[in-house]
Amino acid sequence: MQVRTVLLVDDDERLLAAMSRTLSPLRSVFTASDTPTAASVCRREHPDLAVVDLRLGSASGLDAVRALKAESPQTVIVLISGYLTTDLTVEAVKAGADVVMAKPVTGIDIVRRLEQAEPANDDGTPTLASAEAAHIARVMTDCNGNISEAARRLGISRSTLQRKLRKNSGS
Repeated sequence: MQVRTVLLVDDDERLLAAMSRTLSPLRSVFTASDTPTAASVCRREHPDLAVVDLRLGSASGLDAVRALKAESPQTVIVLISGYLTTDLTVEAVKAGADVVMAKPVTGIDIVRRLEQAEPANDDGTPTLASAEAAHIARVMTDCNGNISEAARRLGISRSTLQRKLRKNSGS
C-alpha cells in the first residue's frame, strides 16, 4: 500500500502536531480533534490512511472509526491506544478498524507497517530504530516541538536530533 494522504484524529493537539510533523515531509497530512471534523475531512479528502486515537476527549474513537468507514470505505483505518485489550481489539475491528496498534507508536511506524518497508517483527519486539524513533517523538511532544529543549533532554546536540528526525521521516 502506498500512503500519500493521512488523516490524524486525536484530541491531544501536541500529539497531532508531533505526528503531523514527522509525516508531512512526504505526505499530505490532515488533522482533526473530534469525530464530526474527522468525518468532514474524510468526506472531502478521501485519505489513504486514517490514524484514530481510542480516546477523543469524552467521546470514543470507535465512533470515529465507524463514521470514517461510512464516509470513505477504502480508507485504511488504524486505531491506536495505550489501553488495548483483546476485547477492545475485537470491538475495534468490528467497528471497521483495519489495524489496531498499541501506543506508543509513531506515524512513521504505522506507515512503514502498512507499506511493508520494514520486515514484520513476528515476536512483537520493536527494533532499536523504532524504539529510538518512538522515544524521540515522545520527547518532542513533551517539548511542544522545541528541538533545542528536546535535544537537551535527550542529551544530544541539536544537529544530531535534527539528523535523527530527518532520518525517521524517511527523507
